[in-house]
Amino acid sequence: METHKDVVCTYCGCVCDDLEIQTENQQIIASKYACAIANEKFLVCRKERNLSPLLRVGGDLVEAELDDTIERAAHILAAAKYPLLYGWSNTSCETIKVGLELAELVGGLIDNTSSVCHGPGIEAVQEVGEVSATLGQVKHRADLIIYWGCNPGSGHIRHMSRYTLAQGRFRSGRKDRKVVVVDVRSTPTSKVGDEFVKIEPGGDYELLTALRMAIRDEEFEVDKVAGVPVSKIEELADLMANAQFGALFFGLGLTMSKGKSENVTAAISLVDDLNSRTKFILMPMRGHHNVTGANKVFTWQTGYPFAVDFSHGYPRYNPGETSVVDSLARGEPDAALIVASDPVANFPKPAVANLSKIPIIVIDPSLTATALLADVVIPTAFLGVECAGTIYRMDGVPLYTKKIVEPPPNCLPDTLILQKLLKRVKELKGV
Repeated sequence: METHKDVVCTYCGCVCDDLEIQTENQQIIASKYACAIANEKFLVCRKERNLSPLLRVGGDLVEAELDDTIERAAHILAAAKYPLLYGWSNTSCETIKVGLELAELVGGLIDNTSSVCHGPGIEAVQEVGEVSATLGQVKHRADLIIYWGCNPGSGHIRHMSRYTLAQGRFRSGRKDRKVVVVDVRSTPTSKVGDEFVKIEPGGDYELLTALRMAIRDEEFEVDKVAGVPVSKIEELADLMANAQFGALFFGLGLTMSKGKSENVTAAISLVDDLNSRTKFILMPMRGHHNVTGANKVFTWQTGYPFAVDFSHGYPRYNPGETSVVDSLARGEPDAALIVASDPVANFPKPAVANLSKIPIIVIDPSLTATALLADVVIPTAFLGVECAGTIYRMDGVPLYTKKIVEPPPNCLPDTLILQKLLKRVKELKGV
């Protein structure tokens, strides 16, 4: 039996880097320090996966040789006039870099899952900037933590135990911190907070603006804002202004509710106001384990974090026009390469309907709903379990995932598969 220490988890944006995984005869037999979801991933994911390359023949998916699937995929992409390349948030930065080169080569639209989650928050940061920090700084220094429109108790299970409840260098754990939860409903997270501020759905912008007014000691002419009594708003504003180091974590309840990017702009402005009195940061609770890395690699290579269109021969960015759901809803892409994602399971019906009409290539370790509609399915190794690669934690800290066990035959790392596909498309295009 072998014990692998300091294993990096590839489930959520927390990217916990302190796991211990025990293996025997190339099988994972136990995990330590992993949350319930990560534990399930390490112990069960390899048992419920796709092991065979598949090609659609006569309407049915049939097993094929790996080289044949790459050949069919290369022909589809080389012949397409405006292919879509989507996903990228559950794979490594090395793979994303190859995918961007492929998108430029075929003149396609490449987008990552930010389009349907924290994209509005990224747009807000592009407009007004942000004040941020590492999660380590939050653990060691924060005496006030606010969770706004997010529920780490269910979605980022170890976030609170590692950064909110844990003892830091200058904080004595939970007893030395105040935790406030702002949400439209009671959640597991709100039940462990010191304060729960329940707001009306769609009232985030109004409440953030009211907090800015309270911090500036401005008068209110109403009794409530977004369903929250003014006395409660003034109490929260005092708490924030008098904190020594505050951290505001926000989720899709802020970025994808009424107001979207304007909500995040208001939150950034609130934090700016607070920094005239104390130290305060804000940070999005990113979902996929490398969605932050996808934004960074996209930006390094193209100048834009998501929704990049290469059809004009240069990178073009205009969310709403060049984002995946909008483009699919208009029926623009004539082929699709889906990497480590399952848009059929969560995209709107018009987008899925048009996606089902075009040739689809899926590169994914699992047989997803999208894979069942695909013309080419290429299985891969699990990142952080069967292959290594670089990913970014939600606070922008890069971490290198380890290879713990050998992948099955025909399940190569997706970086290698993308490189093979890129090489073949270049040959077909005579580049």
